[in-house]
Amino acid sequence: MEMQYSLSADNVASDTILIVDDDKINRKILGKIFSGHYKIIEAENGQEALAMILNQNNHFCAVLLDLLMPGLTGLEVIRHLHALGLMEKIPVFLITVECNDNVMREAYQLGVMDVIRKPVIPFMVLRRVGSIVELFEARKHLNMVVENQSFELLMQTEKIISLNQGMIEVLATAIEFRNEESGGHVQRICGITRVMLENTEFGDGLDEFEIENIALASIMHDVGKIAIPDAVLTKPGKLTNEEYEVMKTHTIKGADLLESIPQLQDSGFYDYAKDIARHHHERWDGRGYPDGLKGEEISPWSQVVSLADVYDALSCKRVYKDAFPRKQVVEMILTGQCGLFGPRLLENFLKVEDQIHELYEDY
Repeated sequence: MEMQYSLSADNVASDTILIVDDDKINRKILGKIFSGHYKIIEAENGQEALAMILNQNNHFCAVLLDLLMPGLTGLEVIRHLHALGLMEKIPVFLITVECNDNVMREAYQLGVMDVIRKPVIPFMVLRRVGSIVELFEARKHLNMVVENQSFELLMQTEKIISLNQGMIEVLATAIEFRNEESGGHVQRICGITRVMLENTEFGDGLDEFEIENIALASIMHDVGKIAIPDAVLTKPGKLTNEEYEVMKTHTIKGADLLESIPQLQDSGFYDYAKDIARHHHERWDGRGYPDGLKGEEISPWSQVVSLADVYDALSCKRVYKDAFPRKQVVEMILTGQCGLFGPRLLENFLKVEDQIHELYEDY
């Protein structure tokens, strides 16, 4: 028999006991014992009891279950409840005239709270059942308190993360406009990075949280430009060799700046941000800067941000140039006209270039 469990037993407090016994007199005896303390609902067989327990409108604080019944026995009902994960949510008591050791052992292994022998002793069964019900209700209340506190803590954490991300975006955007670049550069770099990591093998081994941290870190790739003089940073024409050497220092200055902020070092994106800031101008053939890394010495995320930065620079209008057509942008990247990229990176880039291009539809 396959059943669907739709009851959430933890979210509604109840003072109702379900008494299950094929003998009407036995049900009445048990009902009389508990009626002064709980509401009573009766079931005359195991099948009816299961239907009542699985009814989402019913919430029982305890189930008193006869062992020997026609159709589903008490032990079979317990097996079903255990399979549905309900034995941990509702205290079940097995009521029986006699019970062999194997049956008792299985019942306890499946999560029965107690085995009560007939004829029952009223004050004893009331005390035993009542104590367990109070324990379960106290545990549910404690779980609810913990869940509420966890939810509040999660909300506070999300607010802090959102605030930190907003501050990072504001800083990165300020640097972008100081560099007289078109608006949206850092957001597009973030978007390209996310597309590459979510949809290609460059994201293999990274979970959703790590990918989000890398995408956030990519926003800070040019943070070191804050330390570059305006005469160099905003120069509309081609830089001299001396000016270019100054411009190249933004990679080292960016990594140093991030390292100088202790609050960032406990964040999940710090290591990614520092690596990207320093190494997003490294090239596959070792002809990049500042460290001359080559091949797989360059981290996958720095490779991705490096390509994203070039793709965006070619695709958008700047003070010193017009935007290149999409086909030419791809060709320039593939042929190494803007620095050599790894073959695996280029292969994966081509797989998702359509998705990347969609980021530019509003620009």
